[in-house]
Amino acid sequence: MIEMLMLAMALSMDAFAVSIGLGAKKGSDFKNLALKAGAFFGIFQAIMPLIGYLGGKGLLGFVSSYTNLIAFGLLFIIGAKMIYEGMHEGIEEDIQKITNKVMLTLAIATSIDAMAAGFSLTLLPINPFLACFIIGMITFVMSFIGVFVGKISGTWLESKAEILGGVVLVIIGFRLLFF
Repeated sequence: MIEMLMLAMALSMDAFAVSIGLGAKKGSDFKNLALKAGAFFGIFQAIMPLIGYLGGKGLLGFVSSYTNLIAFGLLFIIGAKMIYEGMHEGIEEDIQKITNKVMLTLAIATSIDAMAAGFSLTLLPINPFLACFIIGMITFVMSFIGVFVGKISGTWLESKAEILGGVVLVIIGFRLLFF
């Protein structure tokens, strides 16, 4: 269960970082923006790992002897990508108006990694539906909080959150590979 919570926290860091950026740029009505960010990011972060899990389950018979290596590779690549993105400017720099279309685009962009990480759920001893619910709820809370953190702190925490999430995913990947 600890691994599941760590995975959920790590996957939510992308959405948390984007929420910080949104909060730093929004003029007013932070409560509605926080709820909207939480809902969009939480729902997509819950659905995408389930898609990855189901895809991984379908492939499990073909690659069963390599599952730990594949899960490690996916988590390592996702983690490295998050670390790299944390060191560079994010897409929210170009956003002028936060519409539902913009939120949908950001939610999809931040949850693609969660779909790939969903494959690793086939290796954890946990109900995948419960895992996806936990991932969605943690992402909702982190995104909601992220908007207010961005309002207070500006964007200086944004990249640090993404880097931390990437490091945690790499660590989980190594743990799946060696333990």
